[in-house]
Amino acid sequence: MPCIQIKTNVEAAKETAERIKAGLGQAIAFLPGKTEEWLMVAIEDRCQMYFGGETGRPIAIAEVKILGDTVDRQGAEKMTGEITRILEHNLGVAPRDLYIKYEAFPDWGWNGKNF
Repeated sequence: MPCIQIKTNVEAAKETAERIKAGLGQAIAFLPGKTEEWLMVAIEDRCQMYFGGETGRPIAIAEVKILGDTVDRQGAEKMTGEITRILEHNLGVAPRDLYIKYEAFPDWGWNGKNF
């Protein structure tokens, strides 16, 4: 049950969002046991964002949340590289203007019950 949330100050047209979603769907496989089949992606564009007190350039934060007790460090390292590539290519976000946060949660609800 992974979920990737992207917030950016850049506008993401439908075609751009589709490319980002597709790339993230492939990248999630870097995390053991995670697949696109269960991946939820949320893209919030045109957010009012500041980095280092400044705005006016493409900025983004990606949050990767998974069901489990820990995040595989090697998989997350590979995924960070891929998320960085995807957002730089599709939104123009420079690697220095992107944060990526990983979190594991042992309890998730879905389909009317908790895991």
